[in-house]
Amino acid sequence: MSVLEMKVPSPGESISEVEIASWLVSDGDYVEKDQAIAEVDSDKATLELPAEQSGIITLKAEEGDVVKVGQVVCLIDTSAARPEGSVAPVAKEEAPVVEAPKAVETKTAAPSPNPVNEKTSYASGTPSIAAAKIMAENNIPANKVAASGKDGRITKQDVVAAMSAGVSADATQGWGGTREQSREKMSMMRRKIAERLVAVKNETAMLTTFNEVDMKPIMDLRAKYKDSFAKFHEVNLGFMSFFTKAVTEALNIYPAVNGQIDGNEIIFHNYADIGIAVSSPKGLMVPVVRNAEQMSLAEIEREIKRLAIKARDGKITPDDMTGGTFTITNGGVFGSMLSTPIINPPQSAILGMHNIVERPVAINGKVEIRPIMYVALSYDHRIIDGKESVGFLVKVKEMLENPERMIFGGKDPLQVLLGL
Repeated sequence: MSVLEMKVPSPGESISEVEIASWLVSDGDYVEKDQAIAEVDSDKATLELPAEQSGIITLKAEEGDVVKVGQVVCLIDTSAARPEGSVAPVAKEEAPVVEAPKAVETKTAAPSPNPVNEKTSYASGTPSIAAAKIMAENNIPANKVAASGKDGRITKQDVVAAMSAGVSADATQGWGGTREQSREKMSMMRRKIAERLVAVKNETAMLTTFNEVDMKPIMDLRAKYKDSFAKFHEVNLGFMSFFTKAVTEALNIYPAVNGQIDGNEIIFHNYADIGIAVSSPKGLMVPVVRNAEQMSLAEIEREIKRLAIKARDGKITPDDMTGGTFTITNGGVFGSMLSTPIINPPQSAILGMHNIVERPVAINGKVEIRPIMYVALSYDHRIIDGKESVGFLVKVKEMLENPERMIFGGKDPLQVLLGL
């Protein structure tokens, strides 16, 4: 008998422990090499744990357990033969073979409405821990999610797929509240977020400065070119690329906003790795657009779309979310009028976008109705002075209200033409 000890691999630098979010197999199952056997939560992302060899698996940790990197979580008997009747999984390159086992089963006995597997004691339609968290957070009932897991269990991917298809709770039934209470263990990611937010409030001299942006120039530009842009670049032209480009130009002028404190030293970055806060089934994540200062609007839009899809599908990795120098968050997509965003450490500043509302404003001595967005810059006053923070936000405002300046490095096109 040859037994392989499966140890928790390191998900990334500085991560020393993970949480077993969900076992995708049961104790005593035969697993194939590279088959996903578990989902593990780190403080940055959810990752799949693949089997290192084929064989019969013995679990050494329970769902919800916090385990150290390098700790043995299961054993695989690699000398065990594949059970008769089982079929090896199809390689990823090959097209999957469509089978219809249910037609055979119905000849012997009609399945019960909620069959239970004797080995695992999991009822069909029972969500995994990771799936249950997402369903609870988004109020998704189990009867609206198609289960694809072993023995009819609902996996995290099933819930994500259902949400992507537009499944939501039935609001017509009302709340139906009771006097009952329930407790749920905080995920490792949520615990880490809580620690970081408290640390930011306690360890930084955080202030916020505000301004407003007239979005009419950008909205007019998008209305004029969005169709040709999408056709030529095969990606939609959104607001985030304009804000990212404006931020990178302003960071070049105010490098302290792009810096961070390291002990008694200040680190200045000669590049702009912009973190873009995106919503995912597990909560808000901040993947990083690397070297955004070198990108065109189309390249920024493609990268944001790629990272957003990875976050939505639960495939975001720790490497995708580390190393940012500045962050942009858009509460406007949820209807926020104004807020004070919290700095994403070890960065020193974060820009908050908000919803666009038509407001009366004075233009050349006359009152006009314009689409206005309030913007907020939270910054660490230990490294960024008030003059720099206000100047940075004003520069962002100027470039958004004059989009052509982004093409000329923040300068007015006429200044460039005149060599000024």
